[in-house]
Amino acid sequence: MSEPIYLEDLAPGDTFTSEPYPLDAEQIIRFAREFDPQPFHLDETLAKDTFFEGLAASGWHTSAITMRLLVASLPFARGVIGANADVTWPQPTRPGDQLRAHSTIVSVTPSRSRPDRGMVVVECVTSNQRGEALQRMTSRILCFKREA
Repeated sequence: MSEPIYLEDLAPGDTFTSEPYPLDAEQIIRFAREFDPQPFHLDETLAKDTFFEGLAASGWHTSAITMRLLVASLPFARGVIGANADVTWPQPTRPGDQLRAHSTIVSVTPSRSRPDRGMVVVECVTSNQRGEALQRMTSRILCFKREA
């Protein structure tokens, strides 16, 4: 586990990149059975005749993997606690993709009313092994300062 990151450790423009995360058809189907049971996530044959023209991971699956990658690559002290997020999926995540999260700090704003914390805006792009963006997310994350 990496050293925890505190508010005063961050500045706009800082970047963080995760390790790759391999994804296969079995994982996609298992997630879909439980959380997003649609033909294009569940069955390779049926998926061919859908909008996605093949098996595709649920966007929520991509988001869940991204969360795992964020926690590992951007270990905020006391956890990654989101306040809001804007998420888009420019193209589908496919079996065989190696997902990697690349995060950039956009802004760091200390709280005026709570001196022990602040808000950090993070842009995170989850891409595959070819560098193609699979998910783009901009989020506000609560971040704590070191204790005095």
